[in-house]
Amino acid sequence: MLDGRIPLSNNLSEIAVKPVAITRKNSLFSDSVAGAEASAIVFSIINTAAANNLDPYKYLHYIFCQLPNINFASNPCLLEEYLPWAEKVQVQCKATTTETTPKEEKTSESA
Repeated sequence: MLDGRIPLSNNLSEIAVKPVAITRKNSLFSDSVAGAEASAIVFSIINTAAANNLDPYKYLHYIFCQLPNINFASNPCLLEEYLPWAEKVQVQCKATTTETTPKEEKTSESA
């Protein structure tokens, strides 16, 4: 325990694994294999969007509005344009951070 590079707690590891544990626990309530598979697909889409710095709600809204209007059955390459890392998707669905600046903090404290 003399190595200063080793963290004293495993909080970061616990935080990283928590969504997996919660999903596993929630999967116990699936009524069928098809329902569990659908849930896994939705969780995968949401987590992939978040991993690509997208707002998951905006991304789901975007693909649910756009995909029904294209004929990707005849041209599967069109789906590439709707993946989370596509440039157009990044512009449309980018997650916004709501960090306060020091100036905003002073204004709220004085009120």
